[in-house]
Amino acid sequence: MSSATDVRGPAEAPGYHARRTLPLRVEAMRQLRRRRTLLMGGVLAALPFILIIAFAIGGTPGGAEGGGGGSRINLMDVATESAANFAATCLFVSAGFLLVVPVALFCGDTVASEAGWSSLRYLLAAPVPRARLLWSKLVVALGFSLAAMVLLPVVALAAGTAAYGWGPLKLPTGGALATGDTVPRLALVVAFIFVSQLVTAGLAFWLSTRTDAPLGAVGGAVGLTIVGNVLDAVTALGSWREFLPAHWQFAWADALQPELEWGGMVKGAAVSVTYALILFAFAFRGFSRKDIVS
Repeated sequence: MSSATDVRGPAEAPGYHARRTLPLRVEAMRQLRRRRTLLMGGVLAALPFILIIAFAIGGTPGGAEGGGGGSRINLMDVATESAANFAATCLFVSAGFLLVVPVALFCGDTVASEAGWSSLRYLLAAPVPRARLLWSKLVVALGFSLAAMVLLPVVALAAGTAAYGWGPLKLPTGGALATGDTVPRLALVVAFIFVSQLVTAGLAFWLSTRTDAPLGAVGGAVGLTIVGNVLDAVTALGSWREFLPAHWQFAWADALQPELEWGGMVKGAAVSVTYALILFAFAFRGFSRKDIVS
């Protein structure tokens, strides 16, 4: 038996247009004012300053010894060489887990929070079509996820410039990128990290349409992402690991090479987008048939 929230909207009502319901700017302002959004932004903005303090207290990052040619250069060893190196280091230390959290939070707290507040059925009875509600929430959630990933390197560049000065990006494999190439390369890194996290976004969003508990959706997405990382560490799986999104999460290191390498990033993006599209499709299909009682 259909619930009252299955009303599709009075198409004959004067001035009613389904596409005008729940505008993106309204949803964005609602999410921006939420405490968890401000808290997540504060944590990401604080990380560069925490690392600067840690480097100041601990001395040379990585403890690399001078001389002795042939020693391998890594991001931590050159973190304080320039603002660009510092920003790259911030992305390196946070990409594996910290940047997963805002994606899971923003995408997993979308529909589930409305259900938890018992406001979902009233939104649908407004009426906001189900597909329109999901699209608005998904677009805003992905927008905030991208903003979180942009915020970290932007703050890191500003703080790193003040602490270490502006200069070329010293590469992990030796040499350096020209100063003019650093920002485009870092932008490419951020773009790939965002694409690679679409799997987590898809998991969180799908779970958000299946439960009334936001923490369940967020925690489930983070937990499954961790499981993927664990499976990728099982070398016995061999080439099967290439079908795991986690296998490609650090393929962005190819962007920090004298000659830009696209192979790993293209494969990783293809795997991530494929999984994400399937999960988003599950979310829309399941929610369109779900009886809303909360």
